[in-house]
Amino acid sequence: MQPMNVIERIINADEGSELGQAIAQRAEIFRLSQASHDAVVIPKEPGGFSHGERAALAERIARQNNDAALAEHYRACLENAGASPGLLAIADPASTAGQGERLDSVVRFADLVTRQPRDATRADIDSLKQAGLSEPDIVRLTELLAFVNYQLRVVAGLRIARSAR
Repeated sequence: MQPMNVIERIINADEGSELGQAIAQRAEIFRLSQASHDAVVIPKEPGGFSHGERAALAERIARQNNDAALAEHYRACLENAGASPGLLAIADPASTAGQGERLDSVVRFADLVTRQPRDATRADIDSLKQAGLSEPDIVRLTELLAFVNYQLRVVAGLRIARSAR
């Protein structure tokens, strides 16, 4: 038996339950979701975003969506990567960060994409470039934001399915 991935661990569905069986029947989707998690949160080649910055942004997104379980997961990732006061500020959605132009721009963009994705425009990407982000790092950032927001929605849907039974 393989260890549970993040989504399965947070949902904690009994293997014999209808939800547990549904998850087991979709094992490949959950395996791919975990692979995506690892690729965007703890990649072998992190580029311009450290593992700590990635975990702090992921925790921030989870907290903005009021998901304590995912926030705790990302806090553990952050602590594993070395939770500096600056990174802890990024993880706190009440904080505007105050970490310099580059990270402040990243936090503003993460908040926008998480809270009001339809309002994000090319000008927001240009702001990231002006703050010193390279195009590959902008792609890395958007991959992280997309994945964590996807993960939140999968977890929310599974919680609804579990409570409907």
